[in-house]
Amino acid sequence: MIKSKRIAVAAMAAVLALAGAACGSDDPVADEPAAEEPAAEEPAAEEPAAEEPAEEPAEEPAAEEEATEEPAEEAGPFLGLAFDTGGRGDGTFNDMAGQGADSAEANLGIAVQELEATSDQDRQPNLEALAGAGNKLVVAVGFAFGDALAPIAEANPDMFFGWIDGYYDGPNIITTAFSEQEGSFLVGAAAALKSQSGKIGFIGGQEIDLIKRFEAGYIAGAKAVNPDIVVESAYLGAAGDNAAWGSPDKAKEIAGAWYADGADVVYTAAGGSGRGMIEAAVEAGDGKWAIGVDNDECSFDTEEQKAHRLTSMLKRVDTAVEEMAKSVQDGTAAGGFYTFNLANDGVGYATTCGNVDDIVDQLEDYKAQIIAGDIEVPTSPEGL
Repeated sequence: MIKSKRIAVAAMAAVLALAGAACGSDDPVADEPAAEEPAAEEPAAEEPAAEEPAEEPAEEPAAEEEATEEPAEEAGPFLGLAFDTGGRGDGTFNDMAGQGADSAEANLGIAVQELEATSDQDRQPNLEALAGAGNKLVVAVGFAFGDALAPIAEANPDMFFGWIDGYYDGPNIITTAFSEQEGSFLVGAAAALKSQSGKIGFIGGQEIDLIKRFEAGYIAGAKAVNPDIVVESAYLGAAGDNAAWGSPDKAKEIAGAWYADGADVVYTAAGGSGRGMIEAAVEAGDGKWAIGVDNDECSFDTEEQKAHRLTSMLKRVDTAVEEMAKSVQDGTAAGGFYTFNLANDGVGYATTCGNVDDIVDQLEDYKAQIIAGDIEVPTSPEGL
């Protein structure tokens, strides 16, 4: 069943309430002069007349102003969001897409519908359902929608499809790619700058090229700081193993073993599995750090976890979703490939927990070098 969310309801209610308040105040004010006129026909009548400007139907323009400022609500469905496995609540990739839809809903006055894939077999019917519901834009969240997306987009040439982490080129497909290796370089540098042992780790979800970009950037960033640093790597599943994105117990076990063996920083790019890593860091005690992914994980960590959250590699899927919706709404949308990188703030690192404040200048220097092209970040860990 499609979960439908309607925007501007709260804003519209506020405007109607305001307008109602203004209308309600008109009647008593109109009555007041009538009530006060007999009391003192000339002086008293003048007073209400003088008060009439002060009566502030100036409020009414204010109410009208808000009405014009409110985004005009699109008639009918507009944005359909097809989550991959994990959906809202994974704390990382899907949640970022959800935040983008929420923001588009609020800022653009559009209606949002959502469906979540609970298995590989759900992706195609979910896309078909959202397209069939009359949405003007349907966004597939994740590379795994590839086989399902192409034929549906071809069968619906008059609407747009967005594809996060996609690789298909079509006239009505807005394909977004992210330079995860660039953001991962910066958190790798942060890991090496903070490490006291010279030993750190990386945990990936599925062992696929996309996640290897995270690993490659992380290793390259760490070695830019300390060429002799030791980087352990492990994956939670092979390509196609969706459990890899939701196995916090496995991530906790791996990270815990590394911490016990002397590693002091671990970075996980494995969706919701990363929540196990932060638990392991807390249990390992002082001086053990965890690096989150996609979302700013510090924003929902417990106070105890925040003391161990070094940073998070930000992948601005939220920005991509909202920008796609905006382009479709204003008529500027066009199919093609769009890259989000350090130069346009499509990737980055979080400072929310305050644990990288002492090294921000060094991280910003590395960032500037990457943007300038002085540092070319690898996309594969082979040979690193």
